Amino acid sequence: MSQVTGIVLAGGQGRRMGGVDKGLKLLRDRPLVQWVLERLGPQVQEVLLNANQNLGAYSAFGCRVVPDAIAGFAGPLAGLQSGLTAAQHELVVTVPCDSPFLPTDLVARLEDALVRTDADLAVAKTGNQPHPVFCLCRRTLLPHLTAFLESGGRKIDAWYATLKVAEVPFDDEAAAFSNINTREELAAFDAAGPA
Repeated sequence: MSQVTGIVLAGGQGRRMGGVDKGLKLLRDRPLVQWVLERLGPQVQEVLLNANQNLGAYSAFGCRVVPDAIAGFAGPLAGLQSGLTAAQHELVVTVPCDSPFLPTDLVARLEDALVRTDADLAVAKTGNQPHPVFCLCRRTLLPHLTAFLESGGRKIDAWYATLKVAEVPFDDEAAAFSNINTREELAAFDAAGPA
């Protein structure tokens, strides 16, 4: 296993949840980001939090907080760019702050595929659906990503199309990729009890 930096992407505006900072919303009395950190932390050697608001609240979780270098909530690729810039390790994994039940073997399975196929990036997939914010990539992609962003690119799939990507099936853990986008989804998960 290589040394891996984890980046929790919490830099969005939470528009579908009414413009709130999703990572700090409570699920069963704990912030969503705390659930994510507890699942991701044991899988990596360093964790960075990408956030663009409430930086003090995020720094209280004991991780270095890295805001986007690009203004205006430019999306997950901007968070990845900041993470790649700050990462101490050659491999970097990203996960969103709103998927509290992410797989506990996510990094191992993504890394296995990345190495086996000599890909630039490995991404989780369930059925026919890739989950682009659950990815493991090489830090050497930073100049390529920066050029893409500077040219106005924002869409993850458009950037992926320029890379050698390994898609990694997680059909055995499909529910682990459930994410919480709305207040209604949060209430439903809250009522459902432990995962």
